[in-house]
Amino acid sequence: MIYNSIIRSRNGDNHTVRGVRMKDPLITLCGYLLQRASSAALAELNHRLAPLGLRHAGVALLMLVEARPGITQSQAGRVLDIQRANMVPFVARLEGLGVLRRRQVDGRSQALELTSRGRLLLERARRVVAAHEAELLERVPAKLRPLVLPILTALWQGEAQSSAAGGSGH
Repeated sequence: MIYNSIIRSRNGDNHTVRGVRMKDPLITLCGYLLQRASSAALAELNHRLAPLGLRHAGVALLMLVEARPGITQSQAGRVLDIQRANMVPFVARLEGLGVLRRRQVDGRSQALELTSRGRLLLERARRVVAAHEAELLERVPAKLRPLVLPILTALWQGEAQSSAAGGSGH
């Protein structure tokens, strides 16, 4: 992906690559900026979650399991867009931390449940996530903050969802 390849550090619409300052030719590309914002935000969040022994994807799975106790491992993978091959070691890691447990549902399906330790860790992680989210929104001018989630949702879910939410779809 071209969005991941070029930049080392950022200052306005200029970048410094190996000590040479240059104009960023990609600064007008929406997808590029979205990827850069996402990478920066997730890196910051993961840094904040590190003392808890978690990363953003682990917190997302814990939140999902809390909201839908008994969700199967494969259902959770589909919701979080995690490939089946990656889901098994991902769940095993959280199970190894003692925050999640698997329960056999049928021949192949495994239901996921939070442990009491998982509930306590998730409570702490929610505070970290809330502080991070608040700081992210503070970077956006106050009058634009109500638009952030609808815009991101429209970009993620596409034209059909933005039309259903009252947008023009164009």
